[in-house]
Amino acid sequence: MDELDIDAVAELELDDPVLVEGLPGVGHVGKLAVDHLLEELEGESTLVRRVYSREFPPQVTVEDGVSELTCAEIYAVSPPEGRDLLLLTGDHQAQTNDGHYVLTSAFLDIAEEFGASEAFALGGIPTGELIDEYAVVGAMTAESMRENLEESGVEFREDEPAGGIVGVSGLLLGLGARREFEVACLMGETSGYLVDPKSARAVLEVLEEVLEIDLDYETLDERAGEMEDVIGKIQEMEQQQQMDVPTDDDLRYIG
Repeated sequence: MDELDIDAVAELELDDPVLVEGLPGVGHVGKLAVDHLLEELEGESTLVRRVYSREFPPQVTVEDGVSELTCAEIYAVSPPEGRDLLLLTGDHQAQTNDGHYVLTSAFLDIAEEFGASEAFALGGIPTGELIDEYAVVGAMTAESMRENLEESGVEFREDEPAGGIVGVSGLLLGLGARREFEVACLMGETSGYLVDPKSARAVLEVLEEVLEIDLDYETLDERAGEMEDVIGKIQEMEQQQQMDVPTDDDLRYIG
């Protein structure tokens, strides 16, 4: 296999589509968000490209005993209302710096083939602690995008995220700007410890308003409820461990 193989699965005419990327990252926020979009818009979506690369881990996925080489997939979606979409999803990102550049360039090439000149990269921004209210922090390639994004609930914070944005999401901003794409990165706050459906919902609510699409969140809320149960058990274990820590009085006893 070459360094990069792209299967053209289908060809469709789209009306001024926007690329939306959701690959695995902090809290799996972007991945959850795009997979939920695909689930909600299943009747309007068509797989158009599979992107294979030696930069992905050397493995296959297996479903009902049938294997498939690891790849990224791009779906074309024409929802009943709002913008046409190109949804980028997959189970892995590249394993090297060069691979991130190669794959991001390929994703932008495909977006251009379908007439896109805008993109949204979806991801998470770690807080290091469990949170109740989820803000969405943004980065963008053009100042002209700020007002619309802020009106949709995006916060722009000085010097945040600290250390910048890495991986495909970061390079969509950097390489996209060099191609005159308008790109925004939407990052939902998340602890960074667990898969975070609530953060994914916060990001999707912003995207829903920006792109004027209609989404239902029932299945995502169910996943959020399951994660709350997990978090509750973790907190119970932490409290129990604190109760089991010996006090000074305990330590004074010598048997």
